[in-house]
Amino acid sequence: MKQGIGAFLLWLVAALMPGCAQLRVATYNYNDAVGKYYTIRGFRMYTEVYGQGQPLLMIHGNGGDMSAFANNLPHFSKKYKVILADSRAHGRSVDPSDSLSFEMMADDYSALLSAMHISSAYVLGWSDGGIIALELAMRHPEKVIKLASTGANLWADSLGLRPDVWRDGVRDYNAWQKRMPLTGEKEKNDYKVFMLDYEQPNIALKELRKIQCPSLIIGGDNDLIPVAHTRQIAANIRKGELWIVPNSGHATLVDHSRAFNRRVEAFFRKPYRHRRH
Repeated sequence: MKQGIGAFLLWLVAALMPGCAQLRVATYNYNDAVGKYYTIRGFRMYTEVYGQGQPLLMIHGNGGDMSAFANNLPHFSKKYKVILADSRAHGRSVDPSDSLSFEMMADDYSALLSAMHISSAYVLGWSDGGIIALELAMRHPEKVIKLASTGANLWADSLGLRPDVWRDGVRDYNAWQKRMPLTGEKEKNDYKVFMLDYEQPNIALKELRKIQCPSLIIGGDNDLIPVAHTRQIAANIRKGELWIVPNSGHATLVDHSRAFNRRVEAFFRKPYRHRRH
């Protein structure tokens, strides 16, 4: 389904930034020519598929959509069948439920792969998508060949987030409370999505032992997630590998897209070998 890439991206503009080479996304549009909905678990999940080869599922973060991977799709679609989707309550995947959890969303992606008749896939997740990737590997280990998770956290507190980021969340929560009761559907959905990150995740380190596949755990050295926490995640996955990206914030796959694409592809393709963290 390579014919849709030109419509998916109205192109990528190269922009060199101090300390890193990056690709900035100029414009993004959904590609209706290849877009498809799957009715799973009580809602319609919007997807787009590009390329041929082994399946690679990409999972975006909180408040985002599949356009998060605009800098990665052209690289990976040359060698993989890349599956993009808007998560429940995000983008075109309208969610009628009144609650949201990472476990629920991981089950959604498992159901999506089943609906697409894909027994297992490589998985790349960013931010909340990185958390969902971990949950998918814990809850449905048979569905994940290898995973790369960047900017994920296990706890929604000042240990799993930088203290200043956590304080910003408390401030935003208080601002939401002053707007109650919410009446508009968009407001209600935005609040549901906000509360996902405010209250979750709540993953015990020992739960990571359920992950059976080789896992590349990634974080920026100036990420929203403390480096020490990212190290904890990698260290508690039996086949975990750590990559702390120098001179990077939370958007590792955007700000360092060339290096990111090369490193993740190499991890996916090479046989697993244990490394010290």
